[in-house]
Amino acid sequence: MIDIHSHILPFMDDGAADYDAALAMALDAHNDGITTVVATPHHANGVYMNPAPEIEAAVRVLNAKLQEAGNPLVVLPGQEIRIYGELLDDLERGQLLTLAGSRYILLEMPSSRVPRTMEETCHELVIQGMVPVIAHPERNAEVAADPSKLLRLIELGALGQVTAQSMAGVFGSKLQKLSLELCRQHAVHIIASDAHDSVHRPFGLSEAYGVVRRELGEESFDFFLQNARDILANNEINRVNSIQSNSKLHRLFGFFSRKG
Repeated sequence: MIDIHSHILPFMDDGAADYDAALAMALDAHNDGITTVVATPHHANGVYMNPAPEIEAAVRVLNAKLQEAGNPLVVLPGQEIRIYGELLDDLERGQLLTLAGSRYILLEMPSSRVPRTMEETCHELVIQGMVPVIAHPERNAEVAADPSKLLRLIELGALGQVTAQSMAGVFGSKLQKLSLELCRQHAVHIIASDAHDSVHRPFGLSEAYGVVRRELGEESFDFFLQNARDILANNEINRVNSIQSNSKLHRLFGFFSRKG
């Protein structure tokens, strides 16, 4: 498995506190069946600033330590970028990273709302040949209340990335149900861990994929696995799983109006 969203780099954000913690996370990832992890420290979220050169240097150090420890896990550079006013300018200045040097760029919204500039930012990135990947939209209150806001971003060319713990039910059955329904409606294309540590926010990808296989079927399982590989390879990903629901969007809206 490949994980495109993690906070395994130490000393950078609210993820791994030090190298011991990072190596423990890496061992957990390896034991979970993960071969490659994209390190995506928070950037410009109001607390942490982690420009591209610092992340790239930290990734080199961690990979060297992994080799010393005999762990075959490979860590690649990325960022989890909060939507902010200077995002496009900083991208041009080389301060931002895509996922493992691909065309895919991981964007984070505040948990409470969809920023008013979100559509414009996604549109501009797509024009530049990039593909916005929306981190954990199922945990955004405005998306949960009105999923058309996420679907609009998908129509503009963005992708949705659901959190493994949401899919596995660790964050509660309501969030799990929402995650599965968004998958059925083609609003989610990637599953990733958003791992922060080995205890409270672990990788847990195998558990999430187990839920996908059980609830959505084998083809959905393969769909999400392949999309993660294709992001890493900078290939075009599949946007629609052939066995997912082909019903109209009003079914999705009906689901959310009924949920209690």
